[in-house]
Amino acid sequence: MSDTRALPIDVPTGLWLAGTQVRTGRTFAVRNPATGEVLAEVADASADDGRAALDAAVAAQAGWAATPARERSEILRRAWELVIAAADDFALLMTLEMGKPLAESYGEVTYGAEFLRWFAEEAVRISGRYAPSPSGRGRILVTKQPVGPTLAILPWNFPLAMGTRKLAPALAAGCTMVVKPAAETPLTMLLLGQVLAEAGVPAGVVSILPTSNSAGLTEPLLRDDRLRKITFTGSTKVGKLLQAKAADRLLRSSMELGGNAPFVVFDDADLDAAVAGAMLAKMRNIGEACTAANRFHVDNRVRAEFTARLTDSMKSLTLGPGDRPDVQVGPLVSEKQRDAVAELVDDAVAKGAVLTTGGARTGEIGYYYEPTVLADLPADARILREEIFGPVAAVIGFDGEEEGIAAANDTEYGLAAYIYTESLERALRVAERIESGMVGVNRGVISDVAAPFGGVKESGLGREGGREGIDEYLETKYIALP
Repeated sequence: MSDTRALPIDVPTGLWLAGTQVRTGRTFAVRNPATGEVLAEVADASADDGRAALDAAVAAQAGWAATPARERSEILRRAWELVIAAADDFALLMTLEMGKPLAESYGEVTYGAEFLRWFAEEAVRISGRYAPSPSGRGRILVTKQPVGPTLAILPWNFPLAMGTRKLAPALAAGCTMVVKPAAETPLTMLLLGQVLAEAGVPAGVVSILPTSNSAGLTEPLLRDDRLRKITFTGSTKVGKLLQAKAADRLLRSSMELGGNAPFVVFDDADLDAAVAGAMLAKMRNIGEACTAANRFHVDNRVRAEFTARLTDSMKSLTLGPGDRPDVQVGPLVSEKQRDAVAELVDDAVAKGAVLTTGGARTGEIGYYYEPTVLADLPADARILREEIFGPVAAVIGFDGEEEGIAAANDTEYGLAAYIYTESLERALRVAERIESGMVGVNRGVISDVAAPFGGVKESGLGREGGREGIDEYLETKYIALP
């Protein structure tokens, strides 16, 4: 069931509700950010649809929890195989609805699908423990059980991977899930719902509800005492609002929120490697990533050279529609997002920052912004405090290790950080002092399915991926035995 206008592939556009595509009387448009044209009209979920999805999740919960772990594992394994087999469709769809270059979309297919395979393997490793009480009075049995029906609220920047990073551990643990994809990029998740059903996920275990009214859909669910957990990826501002609502019911929650990642280059760094790493850390996903390097803190002894090399690298990038094979930088996801990036750059320049390249909107159609480097930033520039989410690098100097660490930690965020140095001793010393949930040492890309992903401070709660990821969907039960 589909209603597509400018899509070269057949994609479902109804709600994925209780195992079937459902039409509603309401739709909203999904647009191609490269052109602004409508890709498809997608069913618009209401509060009643949310209740129906939760009804289905509650009805399916006991049966799914009782499904043998090996069977859940095999379903997830089949889902991984099916996503990989449909890589061409998933990649093109993400490029069309989100804007990223096609090569990056293929990378996300591989990365996103891997969560299905990883948690297929973790499903059969859920364990507890048995031990005699140290007092000698009785025995201790500890078991793990699924949390229960879960609500997942997804961002638009990684339309597949942010879904599988939540769905895969939930399904592996035995939880049912209602998914609200971002209004900008719902098509990828609707296609995934179709794939999960084909892989054998029972009706009702997963529902996917696109909506143009996020609060109208989710707030009644958060008040429903049958919902046991919320998992959210998005801005810190929205995460705080959701966390406050979850607190009313002490609802189990995991929040992967905003970032303002420092990229610290010490005077002993290999500058060729540092610039290459900077391009990866900054320009992955057009800079629209919570892990993107935003603040480039560079020792003043190498700052001028680093800035010149980074500027040359940014100038060399090809801007255009993501489905063109020569393009390295696609459009931003929306006009609103492009304008937000431009506002931060304009603020910095007005306060004295120097543009070494870029700094402007570009193109007559689509939501393009030039790859940009800012130097000599004043301390009060908003771009040093706020998440950029675009192709803009801000370079700031420091003197000495202590000052570099202090500058990196001077933020309320703490998701990702990057450091470049040729000294292993310094790398370990600095990494331990950086206030961040993840630190890359001489690496510009740090996301790994097998590693725990998450932040500290105002960057969130909980971890996704790795062995730790499945724990977010499990409750610990202690059984006292004689």
